[in-house]
Amino acid sequence: METNRERVREFFAARAGNWEKRFPDDGPAYEAAVAELGLRPGQSVLDAGCGTGRALPPLRRAVGPAGRVIGADLTPEMLYAAVRAGRHHQGALMVADAALLPLRDAAMDAVFAAGLIGHLPGPGDALRELARVTRPGGRLVVFHPVGRAALAARQGRALTADDLRAEPNLRPLLTAAGWDLAAYTDTDTRFLALAVRKPM
Repeated sequence: METNRERVREFFAARAGNWEKRFPDDGPAYEAAVAELGLRPGQSVLDAGCGTGRALPPLRRAVGPAGRVIGADLTPEMLYAAVRAGRHHQGALMVADAALLPLRDAAMDAVFAAGLIGHLPGPGDALRELARVTRPGGRLVVFHPVGRAALAARQGRALTADDLRAEPNLRPLLTAAGWDLAAYTDTDTRFLALAVRKPM
């Protein structure tokens, strides 16, 4: 019986080769979202669900050559596309489930998660795992280059009250996982939730 994780992997594996061509203009949005993490040179950052690694160059620029950048994704084909684009030079790439990361507790200063939360079979589990690997006071950016309404329209579906990214749904999910929601933006051109890791 196929699991949710296998379905997610198959979905992205089939699209990995053309992913960049489908969304060629998202680069500046990624740059701006990375800036929200407030990274400093020498820090460590995880790109959770990194896909083709679009955020890796701005993350590397933010932490500098002494910093640590890790891109983790469930789908090997997406990571292959990141390598083909040369982004493996910007950070270490690993095949990993966001809900089960091979990283020690409090290893990261920040986590960037673009387009991830809507594809998680167990979003609460993954957000707890991201909290586990992030130091207290570290930041999480949950990001999408278009807002909830624009994404729903792109996918040909209605925007409903049970949308995971709606603030009344996302805030308690983050809180239960060890995060405090610090800022929330949902416009046609951007979705971004900034959360801070609570003290352990």
